[in-house]
Amino acid sequence: MRLLKAFFNKTTLPIIFLTSLLLSTLSTANEQQKLTIYGSNTIGSQLGPALAQSFLQSQGYANIKLHSSPDAHQHTITAGANPTQPSVRIDIHTQGSSTGFTALHNQTGDIAAASRPIKEQEISLLSPFSEMQSKHSEHIIAIDGIAIIVHKDNPISALSITQLAAVFSGELDNWQALGGRPGAINIYARDNNSGTWETFKTLVLSVAGKTLSTTAKRFESSTALSDSVSNDLNGIGFIGLPYVRKAKALAVSAQDAVSMHPSKELIATEDYPLSRRLFFYSSAQNNSPLTQAFLAFTHSSSGQMQVEKNGFISQVVSAMSVPTADSMPIRYQQLSQQAQRLSVNFRFKEGSAQLDNKAQRDIDRVLTYLRSHNKTQKKLVLVGFGDTKSDPQRALLLSKLRAMAVRRQLRRDDIIFREVFGIGDAMPVASNHIDQGRLKNRRVELWVY
Repeated sequence: MRLLKAFFNKTTLPIIFLTSLLLSTLSTANEQQKLTIYGSNTIGSQLGPALAQSFLQSQGYANIKLHSSPDAHQHTITAGANPTQPSVRIDIHTQGSSTGFTALHNQTGDIAAASRPIKEQEISLLSPFSEMQSKHSEHIIAIDGIAIIVHKDNPISALSITQLAAVFSGELDNWQALGGRPGAINIYARDNNSGTWETFKTLVLSVAGKTLSTTAKRFESSTALSDSVSNDLNGIGFIGLPYVRKAKALAVSAQDAVSMHPSKELIATEDYPLSRRLFFYSSAQNNSPLTQAFLAFTHSSSGQMQVEKNGFISQVVSAMSVPTADSMPIRYQQLSQQAQRLSVNFRFKEGSAQLDNKAQRDIDRVLTYLRSHNKTQKKLVLVGFGDTKSDPQRALLLSKLRAMAVRRQLRRDDIIFREVFGIGDAMPVASNHIDQGRLKNRRVELWVY
């Protein structure tokens, strides 16, 4: 049997193991190999099928076919058998993030696709099968931003999260109250099974203690919602970044931060207030070699290329220039004038000094970038940030300790750091008045000369 093509540009021991394990299974199995994914429409409508097809291509399969249901809620990707390989079938069901966790629990699905983090009750439900927040079960496959969209001719250009909560709860019901033209505000929202809805509810409505207006029109389809807003002069809705389509995306501000558009750079660093992670979750009890190989592929350069092609933000590290602003601390202004910021922030597990699952994988991505771009010798600067404390000196100390924690993870024989420092609670990207905002402000930026 011919060898499978490598997932990554450089062969690694874990990939060799997964590939050999998959080869062993495929060579002994006569029946069709199957992988079933349930969950998010945001992931499943386009990105999921693209990842599945690219994965099968990486395995050397030919005759790969995609079949979609008329309502686009189910996709089947098949690859026919040949003399050395059994056939493979990948089914993707897209009825919302919550359905993915139900499928994992019922053991009718191998992977749950979610456009929001797993909930506490879902963690508890699946605890007999797996530790669902571990690095082995939780896979961040892409970064997305929830865009607030209006008709392209709407004169409003920016809204705060407080204003958004008032609009979507129905408290503010006329555009004139927001500085726009007179007219009743028409609300468009995703359905209750949607991870996009769950994220919006958590980041916008719940923090203000509000609920969605009963007059809101609900949609199961991201595309249908976006098209409806783009045809309604008084419409407003929220949607995943790839589905802005013909509508206009507004800038959004958190309570303590400046307004930000959902740009590629601000979403990649997760600074944009409504940025979010897209996930694949798997259960250790139902984790076949085919499932493992597919999940490994999503983290590879080829998998992340599909993320980018389908309108989401990949986790490939790149450098970007940052305009200098007078509001920046002097030390930070010097960085912005002389260096470039990397498109990744390191964040930490809640209530912990440990890096979260994304940051743990980003360590390898950053090391690869530094080595391939000749940035290993006194070119790297780590800058720590924190949330507000009663004692500013404590905030300053904690921000530096976070930067030092990242330095320990990145330290290798060939890496020599230029500088490591903290700037306390300056430059918040989220509100320090809520737990989730404080957690987002506790971060470490990476800069290169």
